[in-house]
Amino acid sequence: MQPLLYDNTLDTLFMVWWSTFYAVLIGIPVGILLHLTGRGAMLQNFVVFKALGTLVNTGRSFPFLILIVVLIPFTRLVVGVSIGPTGAVVPLTIAAIPFFARLVEAALREVDHGLVEAAQAMGGGTWTVVFKVLLPQALPALVAAVTTTVITLVGYSAIAGAVGGGGLGNLAYTYGYQQYETSLMITTVVELVVLVTLVQLIGDLIVRRRARRGGRAATVRVGLRRVRAEEPAPATEAA
Repeated sequence: MQPLLYDNTLDTLFMVWWSTFYAVLIGIPVGILLHLTGRGAMLQNFVVFKALGTLVNTGRSFPFLILIVVLIPFTRLVVGVSIGPTGAVVPLTIAAIPFFARLVEAALREVDHGLVEAAQAMGGGTWTVVFKVLLPQALPALVAAVTTTVITLVGYSAIAGAVGGGGLGNLAYTYGYQQYETSLMITTVVELVVLVTLVQLIGDLIVRRRARRGGRAATVRVGLRRVRAEEPAPATEAA
C-alpha cells in the first residue's frame, strides 16, 4: 500500500504544481487586463473588458468533469496524451486560469486608488503603476488567491484522477471504491485533508508576514521620488 500512496501522492503534487504554475503565469496578465480595461480604469475599453470577461465567465461556468471530456482532443494535441498526470495538467490549467484571473482582478481592485492617482501625478505610466503600485500593494491578496487556487486544484485533481488522471483520486476510486479497500480510501482522504491544511497554513503565514511588512503606510517609488499614502487616523468620539 505504501508504494501506491507514495507514487500517487507524487502524481497529485505534479498535477497541482504545474497547473498552478501555468494558471499564475497566464492568470495574472488576464486579471491585470480585466482591471485596467474596466469602467473608469487607466485603459478603459468596454469591448476588450466585455470580451475578456465573457471568456473568463464561460471558463468558470464549466463543471470540471465535463471540461475534461470536452478538452480531450485539445489535451492530446498539446501534450500527446489525454490520460495520466500529464494529460490532466491541461484541463486543470484551463479550469484554474479564469478562476485565478478573477481573484487577481478583485485583489487589484482593493488597492488604494489614491496611491494610483499619486503615482500618475508623479509621471508614472501604465506599466509603472502596474509593477510599482498595483502588484506590490496587492501582494498579500495575490498570495491568498494563489493559496485558494492551489486548494481548488487539489480537489480538481482528485476528480481528474477518478477519470484516468492518476494521483490520489485515481487511487481512492480504483482501490478504495471499486475494490472495497476501505482503509486505503480513508488514508487517501486523510492525506488530501492534510495536504489542503498545509497549503492553507503556509499561505496564511506568508500573507500575515507580507501584511506586517507593509506596515501602516504604503510607499511607492516612481522615478527618483516616493509616493506615500498614510492610513487615515481613527475618528475620535466627540466630547
